[in-house]
Amino acid sequence: MKPFQPNGTFHPIATGDELRRTAVRGAGATIAGQACNFAVQIGSVTILARLLTPADFGIVTMVTTFSLLFRSFGMNGFMELIMQRKELTHSLASNLFWINLGIGTFLTLVFASSGPLLALFYHNSVIAPVAEGMSLTIGIGCLEWIHLGLLQRAMQFRTTTIISFAGQVVLVIVSIVLAMAGWHYWALVCGIVTQSVVTAAGAWLMCRWIPSRPGQASGTGSGLKFAMNVYSHFAFSYLTHNTDNLLVGWRFGARELGFYKRAYDLFVLPETQLLAPVSAVVVSTLSRVSGDREQFQRYFLRAISVLALVGMGIGADFALVGKDLIRFLLGPGWEEAGRIFALFGPGIGVMLLYNTHGWVHLSIGRPERWFRWGLMEFVCTASLFLLALPWGPSGIALAWTTSYFLLMFPGFWYAGKPIGLGMGPIFAVVWKFFAASVVAGCTTVLIIRAVPRFATEFDTPSAFVRMVSVSLVFFLLYFGGVIALHQGLRPLRETVMLLRDMLPERLVRRTLPAAVDT
Repeated sequence: MKPFQPNGTFHPIATGDELRRTAVRGAGATIAGQACNFAVQIGSVTILARLLTPADFGIVTMVTTFSLLFRSFGMNGFMELIMQRKELTHSLASNLFWINLGIGTFLTLVFASSGPLLALFYHNSVIAPVAEGMSLTIGIGCLEWIHLGLLQRAMQFRTTTIISFAGQVVLVIVSIVLAMAGWHYWALVCGIVTQSVVTAAGAWLMCRWIPSRPGQASGTGSGLKFAMNVYSHFAFSYLTHNTDNLLVGWRFGARELGFYKRAYDLFVLPETQLLAPVSAVVVSTLSRVSGDREQFQRYFLRAISVLALVGMGIGADFALVGKDLIRFLLGPGWEEAGRIFALFGPGIGVMLLYNTHGWVHLSIGRPERWFRWGLMEFVCTASLFLLALPWGPSGIALAWTTSYFLLMFPGFWYAGKPIGLGMGPIFAVVWKFFAASVVAGCTTVLIIRAVPRFATEFDTPSAFVRMVSVSLVFFLLYFGGVIALHQGLRPLRETVMLLRDMLPERLVRRTLPAAVDT
């Protein structure tokens, strides 16, 4: 794809109904790609958990807790700027590329030299060389963010999905091969570095754009300010989401951190596989209708309705089957991760909904408000972590779940205030799904207790049988509750119609009858 026209302006983007169709199908391609990523990740987790120890995962997590903050500089800031900005020129994009590359190179050198300090903090000498190795991902990442942002602005979401999937596959292959060769935690490090190389190469190959020399370009200063506000919010949000790793690793060591991180990774899997990929699609779409309050609200509420239906069901189900899921995926020796994951489960649906408040901030061009809210989020969540620390990793997991329940509606209120997006419509969308999940979950627990076979310990195959059985019972009750509270099939029908719209047009004509959008 060549993103710019000969006069230096960005190629036109679809509008109106064509914009909606392009966006929805882009979301479909992204979710399909993430489903493939999900399958690859689950397979890799299952294999690597049997080849590596919890301490191996803990050591890498100690380093990535810091390295990912630096590596994400361009991804969280410049990519959003490219997608949100109404006018984008070749010269402006070039300036952003060189600014990102310069800052990223500096961060690479800083992190590479910080290894001894991290080793001293964690009381573990192996941390220093691992930090040097992981610093490579920061410098390599500088080369890919602007190109990926241009692809997403052009709504080439299928292309970016393929690039991401290719990087994930290479990461898994390299990590497994080296783990089998006895490289221990270095297998994970090499896999992550190789993934960065593949992603950067794919971005340059698919986006045929070469930056020009830096020079004067209208919007560079304001664009840099926008990007810094977005990254500042991300930095505080990142601190919020990684203070737990920092505290667990510092207080309890690499082994306990390994248990906790495996549980946490499964906790955020619905977000990384569902919410994160479609965020680019949604922000691009909402940005183009931000001047029409009614259309903006209609698009936003429809999106969170689907997330509420999916998220509340998954969250309650994972709370019921979390221990069996961990045992099936990771095998014997990871039972502690299962106990931690069961405490994460109830917060999954609320987490998915809460994180959509960032869509509002970005699409209306108010990243400074998102940054200020990030400060509030950090203070609240970090305080809960400190209060829960005496109860170990399980206490931290419960603190996470509690924080999302406390922050969800205040976050929506603050994000929607500039455009008059009130709490009434959002609450009306969410509460019925929440109530259905609670009632279905409690009823499933009563059924489990009434069946003696479910109260005994199981080996790994039996854990799978139990997990499937409990999930089937729960989802039958959950969907029944959703239908009863909505007095009909409307939410299920809307979700099916949205899935239909995500399919390629030729596939829709072959497999599904025509339907009238509501």
